[in-house]
Parts: sequence; C-alpha cells; structure tokens
Amino acid sequence: MTARRLNLMAAMMAAVLAAPMVAQSATTNGPATAQQPAPDAQVPAATTKRVIVVSLEDHKLALVEDGKVKKIYTVAVGKPSTPSPVGTFTIARRVMNPTYSHDGRTVPPGPNNPVGTRWMGLSIPGYGIHGTNVPSSIGKAASHGCIRMAKKDLEELYPMVEVGDTVELIGERNEETAQLFGDGPMQVPGVQPAMLTAMASSPQLPTAAPTSAQQATSSAAWPGVFTTAATATLSGLMFAGSL
Repeated sequence: MTARRLNLMAAMMAAVLAAPMVAQSATTNGPATAQQPAPDAQVPAATTKRVIVVSLEDHKLALVEDGKVKKIYTVAVGKPSTPSPVGTFTIARRVMNPTYSHDGRTVPPGPNNPVGTRWMGLSIPGYGIHGTNVPSSIGKAASHGCIRMAKKDLEELYPMVEVGDTVELIGERNEETAQLFGDGPMQVPGVQPAMLTAMASSPQLPTAAPTSAQQATSSAAWPGVFTTAATATLSGLMFAGSL
C-alpha cells in the first residue's frame, strides 16, 4: 500500500471519529436562552388567608388574617336546646339586605327582619352568620344554632370576608380560643367552687312564656327561607330552625 493511500485512509478515519464529538458538542452547547425563564414570566400574587374563629363558650368571634387577629366581636350562639354546630366550615354565600320568608309570611329588609341586614351562609346547610331583630340576645346562648351579630359589627365584618373563607366553630375552650379571647375572669380559690355549689343547689325560677307580640318579632319564632331585596330567590335554602 502506498504512502498516499495510507495518508488518505488516516484522514478519513479521523473525520469519522470526529463527527460524533461535533454532534455531541452541538447538543450540549445549545442556545444560552434555552434554560432561562421567559422574560415576561409573572410570580403569582400572594393570597390572604382568612379564618373566622367562633368560640361558642366565650360567645366571641375573631377575624384572623394571615395569622394575625384583625377584629373581635361579641356574638350570640345556639342555646342548649338548639346548639350551634361544631367543626370547620366555609362561607358558602353572602347576601345583602335579605328578605326572609316562611310559611307564606314574608319579612322585607328592615328592623323586624330576623336575619338583619346581612347573611353569610355556611357550608353546613341551614346555618350562617347574620344579624338579628333581637339585639338583646347578643352575648348570650340564645339562637337556634346560627351566629348572631350586632348590626354595626355585622356590617363591618361583611365586606372583610369572602365566599370560601374558613369558619371554625369551637365548642369548648382550647389553646386557640384562650390565646384569641383570653382566659376569662380570674377564679379566686375557695370562692368560685362555693358559688358554683350554691348555684347548683338553688331551685330554678320559672320562665315566663313569651307573649304573642314577642313571638311575632322574635327571630326564634319561625325559621324559614329568604331572598335578596332584588327578589332573587335562593331556592332550597332552609334555615331549619337555625336562626
């Protein structure tokens, strides 16, 4: 074999061996922008985490945003015979100036409306946070299970919450409610137990029956359904005695 042919074959082998290396280099060293994010990529906006905490024992409601207490209100909760539900729910609907209807009787928005000027229905059917036509019930266990608020407090809270916000109804005092609402009145040793014993042993006074006029205006007198002031019916929403 001549030297010329040997040199030609050597050159061809070198070209073959070099080809994969060139291809690999082209694949590895692609455009510099291939691994970079799009220049107009946007970071999702942070959302506010809102929780409404209701202590049924304290008769208090707290609005907590991103772990910080924003407002605390005194509320009415369910009475022993018709207690408020306990658990974690969400706000399912919001209605301004509801019109309340039951058994053919309709109460338009106004001072006699059993649910007041605002309704925040919970994800548990028949229960909600609302106003009342019995303001003296605020701070007591007096409702059929709903959470009642004073008119001023209700109208302040309403625009601060949204559908989907979490609502915690807590039945007994725990660490969370103790931190939110305090530990309550200080108990004096030797005095509080004696007071409890005296209360437990004392006879119960009879309760006067409500008059017909009181029954007509009381929110506990007749549960029902309601519509908005614009007559948009919330079909199938029954209070089931939870006012």
